[in-house]
Amino acid sequence: MEEEKPPQPQPVEWYSTPKPPPGAGSMEAEKSMDVAPIPSPLSASKPSWFSPIRLLVIFCVINLINYVDRGAIASNGVNGSRKTCSKNGQCSQGTGIQGDFDLNNFKDGVVSSAFMVGLLVASPIFASLTKRVNPFRLIGVGLSVWTIATAGCGFSQDFWSIAIFRMLVGVGEASFISLAAPFIDDNAPPAKKTLWLGAFYMCIPTGIALGYVYGGVVGSYKWRLAFWVEAILMLPFAILGFVMKPLQLKGFSPVGSKKALVSAEDGTIILNGEGGELSTRETVADQSSKPLRSTDASDASIVIRFLKDMKILLLDKVFVVNVLGYIAYNFVIGAYSYWGPKAGYNIYHMKNADYTFGAITVVCGILGSLAGGFALDSMTSTIPNAFKLLSVATLFGAIFCFVAFCFKSLIAYVIIFAIGELLIFATQAPVNFVCLHCVTPSLRPLSMAMSTVSIHIFGDVPSAPLVGLLQDHLNNWRKTALILTSILFLAAVIWFAGIFLQSVDRFDDESENPGTIENSSPTPSQERKKTETA
Repeated sequence: MEEEKPPQPQPVEWYSTPKPPPGAGSMEAEKSMDVAPIPSPLSASKPSWFSPIRLLVIFCVINLINYVDRGAIASNGVNGSRKTCSKNGQCSQGTGIQGDFDLNNFKDGVVSSAFMVGLLVASPIFASLTKRVNPFRLIGVGLSVWTIATAGCGFSQDFWSIAIFRMLVGVGEASFISLAAPFIDDNAPPAKKTLWLGAFYMCIPTGIALGYVYGGVVGSYKWRLAFWVEAILMLPFAILGFVMKPLQLKGFSPVGSKKALVSAEDGTIILNGEGGELSTRETVADQSSKPLRSTDASDASIVIRFLKDMKILLLDKVFVVNVLGYIAYNFVIGAYSYWGPKAGYNIYHMKNADYTFGAITVVCGILGSLAGGFALDSMTSTIPNAFKLLSVATLFGAIFCFVAFCFKSLIAYVIIFAIGELLIFATQAPVNFVCLHCVTPSLRPLSMAMSTVSIHIFGDVPSAPLVGLLQDHLNNWRKTALILTSILFLAAVIWFAGIFLQSVDRFDDESENPGTIENSSPTPSQERKKTETA
């Protein structure tokens, strides 16, 4: 056996894995395997022009377009108003979607929730497919569906057609929303992980706010045009998801790798497919004569693996408490984003409610999201610190928002509500930091997917029609807004309980699935173990 050379320092983070030399079919060849360095996910597969900061910018633009669409469909310009008739029989013509399709408030809320139905169904499916298909390619598939469905919204002719297209828009977004955050978390500088997440999630309130303004401007000409322009803007990113060399995600195998990567001490070889998770073991019965083969997991094994992963998530108290608080939070935020312009128009008689709410949400969304990420990084990014920030920011944000709706003065309302929104949006980075770091790397896509499913199916999916139903009953937008805002206090209490839970940051943990490769630099003991194995 040739004497192995100690691993040399590299300019980027590396991890090692045995690489068989030519003629690896014999036992002697396997014993003489050299240790070959494999770079971290982005450096391993990026084109020359690609960098972590460009990855962040691209994902932020995509996220921005996603939420511009949500803001546009809620704007008075695109959503419009139903036709009304006076007592003397004179009727005013309706505008936008609600006017063209003659929708009441409940059906109008269903149009918003239809989007969420597609998102809920598709999110766990895309998360499960990451075990077999490269996650970056899945994003390309999702964005393509999103582009086609959004264009279809502009061609819809009645309530059912636009509801179906909105459902498909949710299906398209499901892949991106589940996988983008893990990619960002992998490639962000260690001292700025939460800040980068804050920049990504800053696009949620910013996109919705820009959507209000965009929908108000474009909708005044033709509401269908708003959806067609969105589809054109997203098309280049959908194409990019297929033509660009796919990136590797932490906890999953190198892209395109088909060879055995690790020779275990128990005589098994860990194999992998096309950039999916390393999870298939095949015993080497006759290494001198039989070539190594990778086997595809059966459909039954995929379901079993999914159920096991779900069991791990549901038994994780940190994950459950974090998501429960997020559900209550998103119930309020979802209703704010959809009914906000109409409530402001009716309570304070705002002539330009779309622009006013858009301006408040843009400023508060940008400053609040970045401030939340920066604050957690400054406190040291830990799960208990994240819960502290979540509970305090939500509590004071709820107080300011509740008090704002009690004022009759428009100026007083705008100032106090803006402070409340600033505090509320500071939760975006910390809550997703907890979702990413309370599980092992290979479970992060499923963690983000199930978090998304939960906050929508129990949060903003029912909130839009329920708030519409409540308003139909009360016929008083001020009372409706106060009842809705009080739910934020529940979110603060739930997140406060999370401070006292025993929590472990599992970002650098070994995957629970066999053979999962970690991207972090190996410790000296890990280096020695790998050398001995080789």
